[in-house]
Amino acid sequence: MRNWRKTTAGVLAAAAMALVSLTGPALATGNTQISGVGRFDADETCSELPSLFTMTMVGDLVGCWYTTSFEVVQETASGIYQERGTETFVGCLADGTTCGTFSTTYKFTAKYATDGSEIHGRCQHPIVGGTGGFAAISGRVDFKDDVQTGDANYRGHLKLQ
Repeated sequence: MRNWRKTTAGVLAAAAMALVSLTGPALATGNTQISGVGRFDADETCSELPSLFTMTMVGDLVGCWYTTSFEVVQETASGIYQERGTETFVGCLADGTTCGTFSTTYKFTAKYATDGSEIHGRCQHPIVGGTGGFAAISGRVDFKDDVQTGDANYRGHLKLQ
């Protein structure tokens, strides 16, 4: 899914980070388990933030997931690939009670075949801050690529202090 990033060794400038503040009631304290699917935003319905890669989110998170910066950490001839960067979610919990934004750092690891197709990939996203209903959020969201469908299945936990 992230094969488009395997470009020449040039460094991409980080996209300007715009914050969109949505409001909503606060999420109850304690961990909230989440899961769902992120899909490449082929229709370009997500436009709140400048993005290098955008997904629409369904499941327990409903909204848009934006990749705002990345850098290649490792790329080997045998197909090992690692990158890290920053991403931002803009949207709501599925029940609509909590809306806003939260930002993450991430680490993506994958294995690619010699033809450039992804064999497997996953990424970890510790949450580093939020706005609106996610203002006091912490937690983590993990994605695992489904290389057959191109989707990214996610699961994780959210907590507001």
